[in-house]
Amino acid sequence: METSLYLPVKSFLEKAGYVVKGEVGGCDLVGLSEDDPSIVVICELKLSFNLELILQAVDRAAISDEVWIAAKVSARGKGREADKRYRDLCRRLGIGMLGISDGGDVSVIVGSVSPMPRTNPKRRSRLMREHQKRRGDPAIGGSTRVPLMTAYRQQALGCAAALATGPARVRDVRTAVPDAGKLLLSNVYGWFERLDRGVYGLTNAGREALQRWPQP
Repeated sequence: METSLYLPVKSFLEKAGYVVKGEVGGCDLVGLSEDDPSIVVICELKLSFNLELILQAVDRAAISDEVWIAAKVSARGKGREADKRYRDLCRRLGIGMLGISDGGDVSVIVGSVSPMPRTNPKRRSRLMREHQKRRGDPAIGGSTRVPLMTAYRQQALGCAAALATGPARVRDVRTAVPDAGKLLLSNVYGWFERLDRGVYGLTNAGREALQRWPQP
């Protein structure tokens, strides 16, 4: 599975000085540098190099400073990574290529030496905000068909945890989650119920969510 490539690539980018998180804004990996302004690095994962992987990287170029693609290298050396035309295409587009061995070793096949121009600053800003608001790295890059632990879901779970012992006023929940008012009012996941003006309780769905995602 693509998730098996996540930790090796995450480690590779962390050694390069980036704070890396998975599944941010639809990207398999997003790394932010501690510079001001931050450098945004995106990497997309596939089990093998193909055209779809390049197309994903081209799309991500609009919101990043560096784009990488990563895939397993062929044991027989006959994969796309051995195709000079594929490598040359990546060079021309400014896309870096990372090869992952069966043992999890990462090798640079093509360096990301020609950053592609940023053309979508709003989308880039949304990506950076989501990365910065998430606590820790709760989602493994390459995950599919599972609910993603976004920053919004983390905050909603924080509200649920504050209501786990009984109904509470919004101002009390805000001590743990500053945006509690908006989260409780919108009630996107159906975890909360309004009991009185400014007072909320937890629904059965909310209790089930806390069982699925226990809070520290």
